[in-house]
Parts: sequence; structure tokens; C-alpha cells
Amino acid sequence: MRKQLGSLLRKGLATSAPVGLMRTPVAQGVVSAMRAVPRTVQWPEYATTGEPRYISENAKPRQYTEAEIVKARRSASLARKMLEYACALARSPGITTEEIDRLTHEEIVKHGAYPSPINYRGFPKAICTSVNEVVCHGIPDNRPLVNGDIISIDVSLFLDGMHGDNCATVMCGGDGSGDAAGLKLIDATKDALDEAVQACGPGVCLTQIGEAIHRVALRNDLRIVHEFCGHGTGEVLHMPPFVRHFRNNFKQPLLPGMVFTIEPILVEGSRRVSTWDDGWTVITLDGGRGAQFEHEVLITPHGAEVITKC
Repeated sequence: MRKQLGSLLRKGLATSAPVGLMRTPVAQGVVSAMRAVPRTVQWPEYATTGEPRYISENAKPRQYTEAEIVKARRSASLARKMLEYACALARSPGITTEEIDRLTHEEIVKHGAYPSPINYRGFPKAICTSVNEVVCHGIPDNRPLVNGDIISIDVSLFLDGMHGDNCATVMCGGDGSGDAAGLKLIDATKDALDEAVQACGPGVCLTQIGEAIHRVALRNDLRIVHEFCGHGTGEVLHMPPFVRHFRNNFKQPLLPGMVFTIEPILVEGSRRVSTWDDGWTVITLDGGRGAQFEHEVLITPHGAEVITKC
């Protein structure tokens, strides 16, 4: 899940005609009740209250010990496996995002972890499923995926006292050969993440992450959603450092032992967004589609390691 940068989203505005392909805008579907998580797995601090632990943006970023890093790697690796499981399900037209959520929820619990989104500030589901013009925080519901849908799936989980967090975007159905714009959007967003990771290392300024993403978006004629950012993660899901995905002046040296997410959202058309009345689902105002990729990155004494890998 992404950390929101301030109260920048307007609520209740509908999309205009979709950008690019002529398609039916995504509509709110039926959302089932929140599923229970057994107490046989460790729960995060907000599981009962819905209120996560708050850490100020001005707080010093954590630098984890070797023992903590072992746990962070384990959680991140499982999060990646669960993401790949969910993405494989999403490639089949006709499956609902509710069914993807149910199956992924069961798989996460089976592996001894807690699906981090459940009851995080009241979020009702185990994963986020964001389809086409929904750019993030989509709530799984009874809408079936159709051939050509672009879906971003965000999977985060809590294992051994550490959150693992990652996201990827896939196209439902065929190989996308008839949708060059959709494939370009997906590939460019993945490139943006990859180049941002390559910019990381001990002593590097955090601003270089946004700079790298900005260059990729510019050369692909895409826009970056500014309202959400990457974040430090570990025993708390969202903590410093907060990672802007656009060109910025936020100064913070990257230090060995830091663990944080990089998770750019790139969109077609305008980057202006709004939120549905469910308080979560974020859409582009002009109907342009979005894509998002996310990794957890560990800063080491000699470089940067992506820990959300199987």
C-alpha cells in the first residue's frame, strides 16, 4: 500500500471519456465483508483497532540490524511469491477481483502471515486491485476482469514482526499485441522502478530516485501521480524515509540498513486524480489508465539490494 502525501485528492468526481482505447469506465462493484485472519498468525498493531502506529515524517529513518534484516528479507520474499500468485490469477478473463483477493488471502494465511491491508484504517480486503483508470487502492469486488484490462495488484503482508510490500501490473487475457499503448505504459512503469533502484546506494541522496523516475516518464510521454509515495517499512508499514517519485528537493542520504519501498505510478493523459466515495479507490479524472510497480530496497554498505524477490 502507498503512503498518501497530504490531503490532495478531491472526492466524488466522475471520469470523463477514457483516454486512448474506447472502453467502459470501471464502476464500483459489490464488496463482500472483511475476512477474518486466525490468531495462529501474528497480527500487526492495527488489526483490532484499525489504527496503525504513527511515525512522524521528520523522524530519523530506521537502520536495521542484521537480525532484523533477516526477518525483513523473509517477509519481503513471501510478499513477492504471493504477488506472483495473485498476478497469475489476474491473467484469466472472467475472474473477479473478489476471487483473486479470496484466494490470495487464503494463500498468505496458509504461509503463516497476516495480509497487511486488512483493517489498515478500515481497509476491508487482503490486497489492492486497481484496474485501468483506477491507479491505486482499488478494493476487490465482484467485477469480472475482461480481456485487455490493465490491473495493478498490491500485496503486502506481516510475517515475523515485519511487513513485506510490493506491487506489479499485468494485462488480463492475451499478449496485448493489439494494445501498444497499454504495453508501453506497463513496460515504462517497470523501467521507471528499475532505473530508480539502480540509482540507489549508500550516500546517495533520496532525490535521485525521483529524478530517475522523472526521466523515464518524460521519454515515454507519461505522467507521474504525485499524491502517493514510497516509504520505509519493517515493523511498521509506513515510516520514514518517504520516497517521492517525481523530481523534488527532499534531502536525505541513503544509509546502510535502511529498508524502503519505491513504487511509482505512471499514467496516460493527465496526472490529476480523485477518490471514490469509498474513501480508498483513486482514479484519473480523464480516464487515462495507470500502472504501478513496487519493490522493497535494502541499502547495503556497497549498494542496494531488492529484497522483494523470490
